[in-house]
Amino acid sequence: MRYLYHLPLSPASRTVRLALSEKRLSFELKLEKVWERRPEYLEINPACTVPTLLEDNGLVVPDSGVICEYLEEAYPDTPLLGGTLAERVEVRRLVAWFDGKFDEEVTRNLVGEKFMKRIAGLGNPDATALRIGYTALRYHLQYIGWLAETRKWLGGTTISLADFAAAAHLSAIDFTGDVDWSVSPPVREWYARIKSRPCFRGLLADRVPGLTPPPHYADLDF
Repeated sequence: MRYLYHLPLSPASRTVRLALSEKRLSFELKLEKVWERRPEYLEINPACTVPTLLEDNGLVVPDSGVICEYLEEAYPDTPLLGGTLAERVEVRRLVAWFDGKFDEEVTRNLVGEKFMKRIAGLGNPDATALRIGYTALRYHLQYIGWLAETRKWLGGTTISLADFAAAAHLSAIDFTGDVDWSVSPPVREWYARIKSRPCFRGLLADRVPGLTPPPHYADLDF
């Protein structure tokens, strides 16, 4: 059996879950509370981060970026990096954008403060961080909206890891009810398309103790 060590609202974990499901690769989720620093987990991932993929042959693949590149090489029948060299560059650029700039400016200030901080026992959300996150989210939604308006999918002509990385972050933020979808109708339309795909079903079924998602979270018609 293939295992994925994850946290439910970790965008990095969600990206890998989407990639695995889109490639129709079966896997079992294992919740990993990284702040507990379990010795058994540190043995397979000394960085003590999620996600970590454990293949049925014993191969350990840590980090979402490494996992996604591995999946492209090991299971190429459903490519997720684009068809041309230029598209592959653009997809990688956007994945780096969402997992770097978007994560730093938005996700950490919203999901990190409102959820991760609480479950790790690190105190209450910081009001300044929340304000920064909400402001940055509006600018990022406008940029994603431009991408969605000018392309079939965010990275080009086919669905790719760029779409999954963006959707992973937005879905985690949407779980806490913090996405104002009225800011950009093109983003709302793109997100409705991607969350209607079979690979998204697992994310929409997620439930987190002590946190109830808004009614539209799992609604395919928004």
